[in-house]
Amino acid sequence: MTFDMRLDPSRTRGNRSRRWIRLASGPAIVACLAGLKLAIHLSTSSNYGIFIDELYFLACGEHLDWGYVDMPPLTGVQTFLARFLFGDSMLAIRLFPSLAGAGIVLMAGAVARELGGGRYAQALAALAALVAPVYLATCSYISMNSIEPLLWMGCIGVLLRMVKSGNTRLWILFGVLGGLGLQNKHTMAIFGCAVVVALLLVSERRLMANRWFLLGGAAAFLIFLPNLIWMVNHGFPHLEQLANIRRNQRNVALSPLEFLGQEIVLLHPLAAPIWIAGLGWLFAGRKARPFRSLGWAYLAALALLLVLKGRVYYLAPAYPMLLAAGAAALEAWFCRPGWSYLRPAYLILLALGGAVTAPMALPILPPETYIAYSRALGLAPPRIENRETSDLPQLFADRFGWPEMVAAAARIYRSLPAADQAKTAFFCQDYGSAGAIDFYGPRLGLPKAVSGHLTYWYWGPREHTGEIVIVLGSHKRADLENRYASVVDAAVVSHPYSMRSQNFTIYLCREPRGWTLREVWPKLKNWN
Repeated sequence: MTFDMRLDPSRTRGNRSRRWIRLASGPAIVACLAGLKLAIHLSTSSNYGIFIDELYFLACGEHLDWGYVDMPPLTGVQTFLARFLFGDSMLAIRLFPSLAGAGIVLMAGAVARELGGGRYAQALAALAALVAPVYLATCSYISMNSIEPLLWMGCIGVLLRMVKSGNTRLWILFGVLGGLGLQNKHTMAIFGCAVVVALLLVSERRLMANRWFLLGGAAAFLIFLPNLIWMVNHGFPHLEQLANIRRNQRNVALSPLEFLGQEIVLLHPLAAPIWIAGLGWLFAGRKARPFRSLGWAYLAALALLLVLKGRVYYLAPAYPMLLAAGAAALEAWFCRPGWSYLRPAYLILLALGGAVTAPMALPILPPETYIAYSRALGLAPPRIENRETSDLPQLFADRFGWPEMVAAAARIYRSLPAADQAKTAFFCQDYGSAGAIDFYGPRLGLPKAVSGHLTYWYWGPREHTGEIVIVLGSHKRADLENRYASVVDAAVVSHPYSMRSQNFTIYLCREPRGWTLREVWPKLKNWN
């Protein structure tokens, strides 16, 4: 008996065909786009410098607690873990938000698949999530905003599974994700309310008529409870801060139409047909009938944010589901006779458009090149706050000047006799300056900063009495002279690309006029 050891050509071709199908499948394409998103963020993570909010978050990571004045604890935990596991490099600090950005792309493709979308729909949804300026921006630095879309879309994925399978036990998982979301950012409550309202408006309300819905709510509440207790014990400081912001008109006021217009910009104008089509399909599409609650959830969240005057990017976590729905709708429409050429054309147009606008959201270009590029195209990120910036938008300007500021403060500190250094405190006007001293200062031999800004106020004056103080920030000299017998202009901090508020005089103050820092600390609270 003999055996023919030669490969069957038809079998070989079949193996190659199956391998190609797997490599060209929707999930594989989405995974490649997620990998591209991760590579983009990692490759640009060390450009420019640390963002002002990151400096504060890094300081919070050194003071782990169940809450902070302006946020729940998860961001502090995030910065603590990043530094503990990976160190203090820019790449290490921004690894988690970079991974979150890749996760947003994956979730957009996964939700498109859950909605019945094929390979094209999954690829289109993932590409739209990749190029969206809002996700490029929020995933370029460590914050609560990079994680939040993953938690919203995780809940949406669970809801879709429940709608399809009727397995209401999944409310437990929904509640766990919701509780983690509340520990990340309190706007998760807006999403939870929006989902409940949406389900009440559709036949899928039956999914809530069981004990599992109540158990899911209980799970969310128990996970959120430590932060709630912290807020009760501290008198709900975030509400006081929000009231101060409204009183001082720090945020740019927007009409409902202006709000929606900026949503289009944040998601990319070329992606607007996708999510608008997605919203329309969820309400009018025959195949979308079981998923109509997603459309109502978006509208409910939008209405709540308009009433509460939330910032435009607060709604960003809701858009991956609309991008997914719109991609599923467009996939079907592009199958019509004579429309098939639009499938590749739209993907190419979206990718090219995303490449053009990416420098507006990511620190890709050198500052001088960015300024010329922005002016040539007439493009700029929408303004969020009424603060005076430089030639760079706030998103970039707030990444410049911090090391130079700390170096100037260190020179003043080192010029003092050793005995005076031991009695010297660094008092900072805002959490950016304080966070910069705390992050860059230790390697220069500086003590930790003190400040009355946000959660720094809770950390108090540390061991300092106020006998000698190096004051950083936009302080008025006359105010300092009322408190100190000696006030000296010690240095001037200035950077051409930083925010205007970060260009100031550093004062060296001595001989307080009959007070100690601990005595006046209650009056130094600055929750704005």
